[in-house]
Amino acid sequence: MSTRRGKLDAAPKPVPEKQSGQLSFDSRLAGQPAPAAAPLAGAAGPSRVGSPPALPAAHHRGRVWEPFEGSHIDDAAPSVRSAGANHAPAGSLPPANREAPAHSPPVEESQDTRIFAVSELVRAARITLESRFSDLRVEGEVSGLKRSANGHLYFTLKDAEAQLDCVMYARDAGRLRFRLQDGQQVRCRGRLTIYEARGRFQLSVHAIEPTGAGALALAFEQLKQKLATEGLFDPERKRPLPFLPRRLGVVSSAQGAVIRDIVRVAHRRFPVPILLAPTPVQGEGAAAAIAAALAEIVKVADVDVVIVARGGGSLEDLWAFNDEALARAIAACPVPVISAVGHETDFTIADFVADLRAATPSAAAELAVPVAADLLAELQLLSRRLGRALHAETRALRLRLERVRAALGDPRRLIDLRRQGLDDFVERAARALYAATARRRADLRSVEARLFRSHPQRRIADQRNALTAAERRLVAAGTALLAHRRRTLEALTGKLDALSPLKVLDRGYSLARGPGGHLLRSCAGLHQGDDVTVTLRDGDLHTRIEEIVARRGS
Repeated sequence: MSTRRGKLDAAPKPVPEKQSGQLSFDSRLAGQPAPAAAPLAGAAGPSRVGSPPALPAAHHRGRVWEPFEGSHIDDAAPSVRSAGANHAPAGSLPPANREAPAHSPPVEESQDTRIFAVSELVRAARITLESRFSDLRVEGEVSGLKRSANGHLYFTLKDAEAQLDCVMYARDAGRLRFRLQDGQQVRCRGRLTIYEARGRFQLSVHAIEPTGAGALALAFEQLKQKLATEGLFDPERKRPLPFLPRRLGVVSSAQGAVIRDIVRVAHRRFPVPILLAPTPVQGEGAAAAIAAALAEIVKVADVDVVIVARGGGSLEDLWAFNDEALARAIAACPVPVISAVGHETDFTIADFVADLRAATPSAAAELAVPVAADLLAELQLLSRRLGRALHAETRALRLRLERVRAALGDPRRLIDLRRQGLDDFVERAARALYAATARRRADLRSVEARLFRSHPQRRIADQRNALTAAERRLVAAGTALLAHRRRTLEALTGKLDALSPLKVLDRGYSLARGPGGHLLRSCAGLHQGDDVTVTLRDGDLHTRIEEIVARRGS
């Protein structure tokens, strides 16, 4: 083959034996040495190494992959037994490298054909597939990612021409160092199998690593972006270091050159007390141990600043300082934290979260502790400057005092002037008091006169006299009014008497009233036998109509 996407060789060549637990690209690719085979994150443990015959390389869309010869079938799979060519009837699976389950039920066979049950056929295909492709790597794009409640991952690997269903169980998914997402280009390691319940072809993935930067780098960027979004890297939350810490706290390993460098540099600059919280800085559980050590060291009351330090190393060696829990512990630390992890070119999440990053542990000690000689020299300089400033200020105040004294003159003269002013003020006050007293006395007399006039007995006598005069006037007015009204009444009585109907009756006239008591002005409406009342001057006559004689012309 001349290129990576060339055709497969006509005849498979023997594959050299590889170290257990590893799998590399086919070294037969044209002109390209096989890359170093490094175990993936979450890879399975050492496999049982056997000596099977050389297997043909698998060809997938132009890319050649090699099955891992030293791998074995997963323990969860049923035990297998070989089925030789002499025992394979016509219509069965190819005998090469085929294995059948030891507990498979007997199936009737004839000389012409063999009838398979569906479950037996799918199981036999699964076992054959798992035995031939038990450990391989596949590269593609993640699509349709789903996470079950149990933590299993279901997704599809695809390229421009095909796709492959994949499953990663929770025990392996929990070991992923990065968050798997749709659209990522990844390289999966696992075995081909068949999900018997549905007869579906799928890849059971044991480990995943992103192509390009790698799993650790991708996890680093994902966590960095997440914490930056939460504001843990904002400059506003960074705290300044104390000028001279009472005690310097160090969270690092008790062995190694890191703590010795910090102690040497710090004591060379200023003999500040140093408190070490020993903790592992690499390996499993190192991040939790560092966070616990940080939480313990800040409980000491006089620890004013903490250095979290480690020497240089690879990304894997420094990975404990990329832990999210440790980053949040540093952000929540009540005292300023200096991150001094690795060399100047090494960056960790702890560097971004800490209040200050130092290129090396020695640089962290220099940032945390000032130089005593420099402080002493600065103190002497400030002392001299303070002496000169005090001398100049004293001279200026003395000159000002002289000017004020010259402006004030003799104090005795000033006292005499103030005494004279006081005498003048006392005299004016006495005159003002006499005048005010006279005004108040006159006001009092006026008020007394008004009060006398307003005395209740005096007011009662005055009111009584006024009441007597008013009574006389009222009687006179009432008598005159009564006489006037009497005369008016007599005149109106005469007029009324002249117009009274009784006067008419005195002249011989009478009033006739019908049965209803109404005055009769005409014979109309009356009938023979009706009662009529006739009023005369001195009485009433009750009559009954005997006859009605109508007057002619009426």
